Amino acid sequence: MHVQIVRAHPADAPVLSAIAWAAKAHWGYPASWLEEWREQLTFTPEFVAANETFFARRDRQIVGCYALVARAEALDLAHLWVRPAEMGQGIGRLLFTHALGRAAARGAARLTIESDPNAEAFYLHLGAVRVGAVATEIDGQPRKLPLLIYDLPRSSCSRGRLPRPAF
Repeated sequence: MHVQIVRAHPADAPVLSAIAWAAKAHWGYPASWLEEWREQLTFTPEFVAANETFFARRDRQIVGCYALVARAEALDLAHLWVRPAEMGQGIGRLLFTHALGRAAARGAARLTIESDPNAEAFYLHLGAVRVGAVATEIDGQPRKLPLLIYDLPRSSCSRGRLPRPAF
């Protein structure tokens, strides 16, 4: 499997949004919930221009993406999506590992992840740690989203080495 990780451009926003929507829908959420999340699932050209956004490309097709958003000493993994047909093939792991490298290169102490409950096991498997939950609401029902962190080794960052997730 030859996959390239490429910096996204604002013009890529519609394709990245389509991947986010398809990936979220893959978990069987009701259409009404997806509509409520439309803004969160949408990559705008302005967002892509303002935040480090990358995509995975295989055979000239974009198959996944992620975005980092700067917050104080940490970076947030604001997005990490893989086309449903590509799930389970290592694309998500590749994107996450790339995100860790970018976060380390930027000198971040940690990567913060507000995870979909369906993706929590993926992040935990790659070395993230659950530190709490974020209270949200959908259709008048309370919902808790896992809050995870991935601490980036300071010594590795300062020596220019990329962090290695626990696989």
